Amino acid sequence: MLGPVLLAAARSDGIRRAVSAAPVSRQVVARFVAGEELGDAVAAVRDLAARGLDVTLDHLGEDVTDPREALRARDAYLELTEVLAAEGLGDRAEMSVKLSAFGQALPGGHDIALAHVTPVVEAAAAAGTTVTLDMEEHTTVDSTLAVLRTLRERFPQTGAVLQSYLFRTEEDCRDLAGEGSRVRLVKGAYKEPPVVAFQDRLEVDRAYVRCLKILMTGRGYPMIGTHDPRMIAITQDLARRHGRKPGEYEFQMLYGIRPQEQQRLVAEGHRMRVYTPYGTDWYGYFMRRLAERPANTAFFLRALAGRR
Repeated sequence: MLGPVLLAAARSDGIRRAVSAAPVSRQVVARFVAGEELGDAVAAVRDLAARGLDVTLDHLGEDVTDPREALRARDAYLELTEVLAAEGLGDRAEMSVKLSAFGQALPGGHDIALAHVTPVVEAAAAAGTTVTLDMEEHTTVDSTLAVLRTLRERFPQTGAVLQSYLFRTEEDCRDLAGEGSRVRLVKGAYKEPPVVAFQDRLEVDRAYVRCLKILMTGRGYPMIGTHDPRMIAITQDLARRHGRKPGEYEFQMLYGIRPQEQQRLVAEGHRMRVYTPYGTDWYGYFMRRLAERPANTAFFLRALAGRR
């Protein structure tokens, strides 16, 4: 029951202020967030790359309702691409973006988000890297996939995220399993109503496997976003059965979660990419990480109680 409560808290301005103001919060957040500054993100990329890990960088921010904030999100990613190019890190680090940070929720938000993300994708291509569009609440899926289609006309390497807990996702997987597509499959971390999403964890897992089979038998590049040992084992089995080599798909996990498993997969020859967020707007992301696993919540509560 705690998960839905935390997901609701992720949208509460009052709880946001209280948690953000607690001095211990930032100490605990450091487990899941690389830092607040761009330099922190670059240092994390270098550290992870030295251990054989690839990276996808997320400049934290979402649900923007101020046009100026949307422009700042665009500019933050443009600065990131400049640094990745200058540091020669484009082959190890791509970028993940949330279109709600680019103004998707504003009036005319679809066109605004597309206008803001397009120069980021252009700059990423020039820097030798690419962009994956994160998926958010179900109300944004159609807009996000429409932006993806437009971007892929010029930049076919642009990726997308699909969430297995949505009823529609199997069909979306079929649509995106073609040549050249890049799809990160995750279970989903937003509070969704029963009319659009599976509520039972077992049903979400079963849907994940169905979607995984579609992607692994398709002609695209599946990116398996999971920390679940069962899903990792199923992926490896599907890869063997369909003749996929390690370089023809990859695993993705979150920064600070199961680092030993990340290293194990690298040692086995798999490509392992770490989703690495940075920035000051960490609250929403942090609360979703707490909601996903009871152990994360216990870790945070122990810290608040001074028992770290």
